[in-house]
Amino acid sequence: MGYIIVLVILIAIIVALMIYNVIVYKKIQNYNDIEQKITGLNVLQDFMNTIGDYTSVDEKIARINEILIEKYDIKYSTIVMFDGAEYVIKATNVKEQHWDALRSLHNQDIFKDSISTATPKYVTINGEGDRLPYQTMEFGRAKSAMFFPLYIDNVYIGYWIIESGEPHAFDNIDTTILEVVKDNIISVYKTIGYQNTVEKIARDDKFTGLKSAEYLYGIGKKIIDNYTTSTVCMFKITNLEKINDTYGRKTGDRVVARVGESIKDSISPEYVFVRYMGPKFVIVFSGVNIEEVTEFVSNIKKELEKMKIQEISAETKQAKEEKKRTATPKINMVLSTYYKGTALESLTKKLEEYLDSNDEQEEISQI
Repeated sequence: MGYIIVLVILIAIIVALMIYNVIVYKKIQNYNDIEQKITGLNVLQDFMNTIGDYTSVDEKIARINEILIEKYDIKYSTIVMFDGAEYVIKATNVKEQHWDALRSLHNQDIFKDSISTATPKYVTINGEGDRLPYQTMEFGRAKSAMFFPLYIDNVYIGYWIIESGEPHAFDNIDTTILEVVKDNIISVYKTIGYQNTVEKIARDDKFTGLKSAEYLYGIGKKIIDNYTTSTVCMFKITNLEKINDTYGRKTGDRVVARVGESIKDSISPEYVFVRYMGPKFVIVFSGVNIEEVTEFVSNIKKELEKMKIQEISAETKQAKEEKKRTATPKINMVLSTYYKGTALESLTKKLEEYLDSNDEQEEISQI
């Protein structure tokens, strides 16, 4: 009888321990779920910070990939985008010798269905001598991988692949979190898509040799954002239309060119100077406040308004015998402060609207 009682007690203890273990396991799972969600939120915050802290599109994508590797302890992470002509590796921590294989995954049968159905694909090996289906020259680098096709508004734009050096590394990973991460990659890429376009269409103005406004918002902004604050000066040749009417458009083009040349030769290469549009120019004094540049731009204005630019007349005998007239530009300037991480294009738009609404003024204003 005593043995029976002891046996019952032992069974009860075992059952209690099993129930306790199940409760502890569920608590650990819940903790892990909460921890993964917190990590996901932190990653999203880091993504948003990256958009403001890094200037060029390539730098932003590379930093996003670094964040994924750091936060999720991923061995290898690669983001590949289709640029309209070919697949390009935008970010990876894999050695360059493997890049050809990584940018050709869309041609692998094992991933084609994943791309067509917009669903992730998990591949792994079981034996030591096995290798992943897409590997052609590598055995030891990756032994499991998850492939995520990337879509923007139902348009396929590329893929994200994470890899591990261990077999079955992603068997128990929370794919919901990874889907959120994937969506964040897409959101960030969509956000910076405009900037990517701007960087590619920047060009040189044919009359002045200066960069266009697109340069200001792309590569130029990289220079400007090395500083917390900068001064933006937009100025306009207010009488350019009158010069065109009086002396001809060729003379007007010469005025624009001479104005650009005069300023380009007098400012530091660290300052960004572009022909903004038509009679408007922009100088960004990187890292300099308004008080420090006011006298300088005042001197620029005085020098420009002293210029006497010879008229380009018609090549006729009578024109050659006549004394050529000269045109003098009249300048209206406005200054404002740019803060790193804010919308530079919004600021220049505001300055442009101010100059256009005060077209008859020939002064230096601050807004």
